[in-house]
Amino acid sequence: GCDPKADSTRLLLGGLLQQTVLDTLRNEGGDVELEAISRCGYGGVVCVESGGPEPGVGCAGRGIITSINMLEQLGAYDVNGELDYAFYDVLGDVVCGGFAMPIREGKADEIYIVVSGEMMAIY
Repeated sequence: GCDPKADSTRLLLGGLLQQTVLDTLRNEGGDVELEAISRCGYGGVVCVESGGPEPGVGCAGRGIITSINMLEQLGAYDVNGELDYAFYDVLGDVVCGGFAMPIREGKADEIYIVVSGEMMAIY
């Protein structure tokens, strides 16, 4: 997930919040292990929260690109063929090229858009 609240995976993790990729990079620098940014949740789902830039600074789309690139470098997508799907929870109200860039770079074979019927989805 890339929600600034970093709560996209909270239900899968039994209500726990986890450290985001971008917060980990800010706090620890570039020497990050996959285990520091991923957690195994309900049903064996591997959860990662991208996070976002500090409020008022930077671009959320850039954070997504940074996170995806880091996950690739750490081998997150090569987990012995055990990864069936990769789901991304991205903000729907941001019309930023950063969200489209991973698509243009061929980082996805298929794309499905899922929307919410909740009123908060329009904010």
